[in-house]
Amino acid sequence: METNPNPVLRVPPAAPADALAYFTGLMAYSTDVSDVYAAGQNDDLGFTLVDTRGDAAWFQGRVPGALHLPTDEIAARAAALVDPARPVVVYCWGPGCNGAYRAAVEFAKLGYQVKYMMGGYEYWVREGLPVATDAGVERGKPDPLTAPSSGVSCAC
Repeated sequence: METNPNPVLRVPPAAPADALAYFTGLMAYSTDVSDVYAAGQNDDLGFTLVDTRGDAAWFQGRVPGALHLPTDEIAARAAALVDPARPVVVYCWGPGCNGAYRAAVEFAKLGYQVKYMMGGYEYWVREGLPVATDAGVERGKPDPLTAPSSGVSCAC
């Protein structure tokens, strides 16, 4: 039996139809910070953006236009704050935090269409996108490891 020494191909790639279903499925559940930012350039986002972090995090900084609804309060407060006819996009701290997944579960249990924003608030900031605080809105420089230093779009 011959073994493949290539570690990438040790497990062969999926069939094209399986890959299409898998990757399309991933995009049904998630979006990224660049796409959320691009959607924000329109008069209507087309969805409700929800920051699911606690109060201290919210006051430290947030995505402009986001609704603050901590995960533990979704079940009790979502119906009064979030239109069930609009999709919801949730975010938490970043890729090292599963808070956005927990929030997505809570919205889904209530019957909302929901996606999570990959990278969360961390990657929003690292890409140099606008950050709101009670003092106003500021924009930092993009981290060249997460976005081109000449702009916010990776053009992917």
